[in-house]
Amino acid sequence: MTVPIALNQTAVAKKLEISGVVQGVGFRPFLFGLADQYHLKGEVFNTSGGIRVIVEGPPEKIERFVDDIYHKSPLLASVTDIKSSDVPPGNFFSFKIENSEVANRRTTLISPDVAICSDCLAEMKDPGNRRHEYEFINCTNCGPRYTIIKDIPYDRSKTSMKSFKMCGKCQQEYDDPLNRRFHAQPNACPVCGPQVFLTDRRGNRINTDSQSAITLAAQYLRQGRIIGIKGLGGFHLACDAANLDAVKQLRQRKNRPHKPFALMAASASILFDHVHVSNREKQLLTSYQRPIVLLKRKYINGDNQKGSVLATDVAFFNKTLGVMLPYAPLHCLLLEKGPSILVMTSGNLSGEPLSIENEDALEAFSHIADYFLLHNRDICFRADDSIARIQAGETRFIRRSRGYAPLPVFINRKMPKILGCGAGFKNAVCLTRGHHAFLSQHIGDLDNMKTHAFYRDSIDHLKNIFDIQPDIIAHDMHHGYMSTDYAKAQNTVKKVAVQHHHAHAAACMAENGLDEEVIAITLDGTGYGTDGHIWGGEILLCTQKAFKRKAHLSYIKMPGGDAAVLEPWRMAASVLFQVFGKDFLQMEIPYIKAMEKEKLSFICGMMEKNLNSPLTSSVGRLFDAVSSLLCVRHTISYESQAAMELEAMADERPVRECYAFDLVSGKKDGGRDQVFEINLMPCIRQITAELQQGRHVAGISAKFHYTLAQAFAVAALKVSLQTHIQKIILSGGVFHNDIILNTMILALEEHNLKVYTHTQVPTGDGGICLGQAVVAAALEGS
Repeated sequence: MTVPIALNQTAVAKKLEISGVVQGVGFRPFLFGLADQYHLKGEVFNTSGGIRVIVEGPPEKIERFVDDIYHKSPLLASVTDIKSSDVPPGNFFSFKIENSEVANRRTTLISPDVAICSDCLAEMKDPGNRRHEYEFINCTNCGPRYTIIKDIPYDRSKTSMKSFKMCGKCQQEYDDPLNRRFHAQPNACPVCGPQVFLTDRRGNRINTDSQSAITLAAQYLRQGRIIGIKGLGGFHLACDAANLDAVKQLRQRKNRPHKPFALMAASASILFDHVHVSNREKQLLTSYQRPIVLLKRKYINGDNQKGSVLATDVAFFNKTLGVMLPYAPLHCLLLEKGPSILVMTSGNLSGEPLSIENEDALEAFSHIADYFLLHNRDICFRADDSIARIQAGETRFIRRSRGYAPLPVFINRKMPKILGCGAGFKNAVCLTRGHHAFLSQHIGDLDNMKTHAFYRDSIDHLKNIFDIQPDIIAHDMHHGYMSTDYAKAQNTVKKVAVQHHHAHAAACMAENGLDEEVIAITLDGTGYGTDGHIWGGEILLCTQKAFKRKAHLSYIKMPGGDAAVLEPWRMAASVLFQVFGKDFLQMEIPYIKAMEKEKLSFICGMMEKNLNSPLTSSVGRLFDAVSSLLCVRHTISYESQAAMELEAMADERPVRECYAFDLVSGKKDGGRDQVFEINLMPCIRQITAELQQGRHVAGISAKFHYTLAQAFAVAALKVSLQTHIQKIILSGGVFHNDIILNTMILALEEHNLKVYTHTQVPTGDGGICLGQAVVAAALEGS
C-alpha cells in the first residue's frame, strides 16, 4: 500500500538510518502513518542494521517527523540512534514500504518474546472473531520474537513460521500497513497456522481438535494430572497448585524435593489471597516481559486462617512465592478452562537445559508428565522464564532471560568485539560491539554435556544474528569451569583471564556508567582468588582495568572441599572447630545432638591435618555454617538453599543489636597496602552461647544478618577513609538476600557513601559475563 502525496511547498530529502529495536515491533507501519500525517513522500525498509527511511517534503515537517520517531515510537520499540543525511530528491509519488535489504553487516537489535497484548486477548475471547480461542494469536505488538528467529533481517522466511503459508485473509492483514498485523512475522489463524495437539506420555495422539485438546488438558489438570506443555521458549511441567497430591507427585517424579516451584496465575487479583502485591510489583507482574516475580507470602506452609488454598509443598520454608501471569495465548486458555493457579516449572531433567523439541520432551520426562500438550511450531532457541523482584525500591534480576534477552546493556564507552564467557554456574554469555553489550538468555550451570552444548549453540547464535566475530575472549580465572575450557580452546583470538569478583564489580560499574576508582563489596559463594584460595567475601579497590584487595572475610576451612557446598553441616563444624577446637564436640547445643559424633570427629581430623580442607573467604559458606549451626538446614538439594531458609527464618522485627566481630589490620599485600581481615568468629562464639541459653533461632538469624552487613559496612568505611573514595559498588549473589541488601545500603548511606547496585543484569553469576567483557576492553585500551 502507498500513500499518495501532493507537495505544494519546496521539498528536501533526508536519508534516516534508524537503529535500535525497530524490527518486528510495528515500526514501519508507524513510520507509514507518520508520513501520512505530515503528507511526506519516500520509502522505508528493513536493513541488517535497523531501518532506512528516505523522506521528502517541507523541512519543518521532516523535522517534526523525526521528532515523533523519538517520542512516539511503538511500545515495544527502542530507538538508540537516528543518523540523518541529505540526499537528492527521488521524486517519489507516495510513501511506501519496500522489501528488506540484505547486507553483509548486521547491526540491528532483536526484540525479545513479548506477552499477549490486550487487543489479541480481546479477539481471542470474542466468539465472533475468526481467531476465537486460537492459541497462536499475535500481532506486531505481541508474540514470539527471539525464540523463533533463525537469521536476520527479521522476516518470516527467516523464522520458524516459514513452513506455515498464510491464508488469503492473513496475507491481506500482513500486507496492509494500516493493520496492526502488518508484517507480524508469526501472523496466522486456525486455518493456516500452527496447531496444538494432546498426547499421552508415550506420544500417542488423543484424537481431538486444538480447542478440544486444550479443554481436555485443562480438565486433566483439574483432576490432579501433570501436563508437559510446549510454550514459547521451551517446555513447562504444570499441575494444579492447590492439589497437594499433584504437587507432591511432581516433586517426587522430578526428583526436586525442596526447591520452590514457580506459579502461574490467571490474574493479579487472584494472587491477593496468597501474597502481598505492591503497586510496583503489580506493574512488574503485568509488564509485557511477564517475568516470574518474587512476592512475599501471606501464609507459610499452610499456616493460614482464610483465603489461601495453595498446596503446602509448592514452596517449603520460604517467605516468598515466585509468580508470573500468563504470557502466551495457550497459557490464558488453560488458566481460563482449568485451575486458576498452576505450578509451572521448567520442563527439563535436573541440571539439563529446557527441552524445545517434542520428541526430546517425550524422551526426557515422559516418566514425569501424564500427558503432553504439544504444537507443531519449532522453537529455534530456548529461553527460560526471567525471575525478578523489587528490592530497595528497584527491579532486580535473579535471572535475565525471556522477555529481556537479547536486548543489550548500553555502555558509555565504545567496546571492541569481545566475548565474555561467563561463569561455571548460572551462566550467561555476553558479546560486545560499539556501545552495546548483548547478553544471552539464561543458560544455566555448565556441569553436563547437554548444557555445555547449549552454551556453545548460544554463543554461535548470538555471533550469527549480531554478526560479531570476537577479537578478544574474556573468561574466568577458575581453571575448572567449562566456560574457561571453551575459551582456551579458541586458538585464533586473544584471551584474557578475569578474576571472578573483579568481573562482578566491573559489571555493576558498567551498568551504572562508572569508570573511575571505586570501592566494591563483592559477596558470593565461590570465586577463584589470585592467591589460589576460594574468595567470596571481598572489598576491592578497583577500576574497570584493575583491582586491589583491601579487605576480606577471614579464611575458614572447607572440610571435604566441594562436598561442603552440598553439606552445610561441614561448614558448621569448621567454624566451631576454629573457635573452640575439638571441645565443641562436647557442647550441649541442638547441632551436636543432631549430628553423628563419628562424622564430626572425622571432619576435625581432616582439618587438623589440612586434608582436603581448602581455605575460603566466602560469605556464602559462612551462611551455610550458621544455617546448619541453627539446625535450619544441614544438607541441601539446590544451590543457596541453606542461606535462603536462614533468611526466611529471620525475625522480621527491626534489629539494631550486633554480635561481636574483629577487624584485623596487620596483613600487608606485597608489603605495601594494608588489607583488613573481617573476623566473624566472635559472632560464632556468641551465637553458640545463645543457643546454649535456648534463644529462638529467628532472633539469632536476624541478628547474624545485621552483624554481617555491619561488619562489611565498617570495613568499607575504613577503606573509604584511607582512600577518600566514597562510591561503593555492591555485587555478588549474596545481595539477592533482601535483608543483607537493604541493611548494607542503609549502613553505608548513613556515612554519606554513594551506593551503586545492579538493576540491568543479575547481581549473581548471571551478570559477570558483562564484567569480563568490560575488564578485557579496559585492558585492551591501555
